Amino acid sequence: MSALLLGLLAALCWGIHDLSVRYISQSVSIVASLMTVLIVGAILQLGLLVTWGHFAPMPGHAVFYAIAAGGFYLLAGLSMFAAFHRGPVRLVAPVVASYPVLSISVAIWRGSTVSIWQWLAVIAIGVGVSIVAAKSDDTDTSYPATGPTIALSMLAAAGFAASFALGQYATELSDEFNVSLIGRVTAISALLAITLVSRRSMWPGVKALPLLCVMGVLDAIAILSVVAAGGLPNAQYASVAASVFGLLTVVLAWAILKERMANSQWLGCIVAFAGIGYLAFSA
Repeated sequence: MSALLLGLLAALCWGIHDLSVRYISQSVSIVASLMTVLIVGAILQLGLLVTWGHFAPMPGHAVFYAIAAGGFYLLAGLSMFAAFHRGPVRLVAPVVASYPVLSISVAIWRGSTVSIWQWLAVIAIGVGVSIVAAKSDDTDTSYPATGPTIALSMLAAAGFAASFALGQYATELSDEFNVSLIGRVTAISALLAITLVSRRSMWPGVKALPLLCVMGVLDAIAILSVVAAGGLPNAQYASVAASVFGLLTVVLAWAILKERMANSQWLGCIVAFAGIGYLAFSA
C-alpha cells in the first residue's frame, strides 16, 4: 500500500471518528469518552507492537519528545471533544483540520522560506473558515456562541500540530511503535490524574461503550497508518492526505446528522480545505 493510500485511510478513519465525537459528546462526558477512546487505542497499539514491532531502549531525548507529544495530544483531544460538544460540525471540523497552517510557522522558525502561494493559501484558509463561522447562525438549529467554539477548535488544531511535530522528532531517534505507545500512555496517565482531581466518573455507560470502542480503534488505525508510511517512498503524502479528514467530517455531518449547509458555507469549506491541501502538498 502506498503512502498516499495510507493517508487516505487515516483521513477516512478520523473523519468517521470526529463525526462520532459530535454524536457521542451530546450524551457522554468528555472525560469518560476520551478516556475510553485512548485506552482502547492503547490496547490495539500494544497488540500491534508485540506482533510487528519490538521493545528497545530509547534515548532520553526521544522519551521526552514522546511524552510531550502525548501531552499535546491530550490537550488537542479535550479541546476537540469540547468543541464538537458545542457544535456544529461544519464550524469545528474546518478549524481543527487547519493544523497544517501551523507548519508554516514551524518552517519559518526552522529557517525555511515561505512562498507567496503558501501565504495566499493561509489567507484562503482564514477567509474560508470565517465564511463558515459567520454563516453558522443562519440555520434553524440553535448552538452555543461561536466564539468559544472557535477558540476550542483552534486550541485543538494547535495541540495536534505540536503533537505531530514532537512525535516526528521522537521517531527520528527511536522506533515509531514505541514512540506512539509512550505518547498514548502519557495522555491516559494525565487524563487519569485530571479525572481523580475533579472526581469525575470515567465510566461512559454500557450504551455508549460500543461506539467509543470503535472510535478508539479508528483513532489508533489512523495514527498508525500515518506512522507506517514512514518507510515508504513519498512518505509525506500520508500526512498530506490525512489532513483532509475535516472535510470528510463536514460532508458526513451533512449526510448523516442532517446539518444544513448553505451554499456560502459549502464555498467556505471548499476554499478552506483547498488552502489546507495546498499547504500540505507544498510542505
